[in-house]
Amino acid sequence: MRWKMSEAELYGPIKLFFENQGYAVKGEIGACDIVAVRGDEDPVVVELKVRLNLALILQAVDRLAISEAVYIAFRIGKGNSASWRSRTKQVKSLLRRLGLGLLTVSDRGRVVPVLDPAPYRPRSSSLRRRRLLKEFAERVGDPEAGGSASRQRLTAYRQDALRCARELAGAGVLKLSGIRERAGVLRAGPIMRDNHYGWFDRVKTGHYALSPKGRQDLDQWSGALEDLPPRSDDSDTAPS
Repeated sequence: MRWKMSEAELYGPIKLFFENQGYAVKGEIGACDIVAVRGDEDPVVVELKVRLNLALILQAVDRLAISEAVYIAFRIGKGNSASWRSRTKQVKSLLRRLGLGLLTVSDRGRVVPVLDPAPYRPRSSSLRRRRLLKEFAERVGDPEAGGSASRQRLTAYRQDALRCARELAGAGVLKLSGIRERAGVLRAGPIMRDNHYGWFDRVKTGHYALSPKGRQDLDQWSGALEDLPPRSDDSDTAPS
């Protein structure tokens, strides 16, 4: 029979953990599960749950009104906190953004300080911002509903590949320069050579035809092609 640890049983190991660092520790002070005080420092608040869940995080966020040093703590081990085991990186990222710390407690009562609370200072990425705005500007229309689960996005890159495929479907074999001119896609060369979607067959050097997969997928995207005029600008937006 698996031993089950209650929230109250988490208290002892965590109390000892902070006492070993010179804190005075008491439980159930006001709305807080644990409060630890050392000298004139801000009080440390710890919120307990047997398992990681949203309620634990919401409680800890509320305690930030009392102190900037707030931890969540939960039990780890077989059969516990599956969300922590499967999403450790995402959970730590979320807690950093919220300014929360994290303590884990093993079946044997071992406390591990996984993350200390600290103000969140996000690192901005100008490259990602430029890519975002570039994709927004170059995508024709608004073909994707926000929140949809589709894995085949109609990105600006795919729209350009469809333009090239449409010209090959009507002409058979075309020289690369002809594809570029007829489709109005300046990056037709990289699209043909990289062939991310498997739509193009190189017949000979510099000459391409539509592959069987390309013909099949072109039918699938026929609705998108109806509102897709030729274009004359280039892009380095990554394929998707």
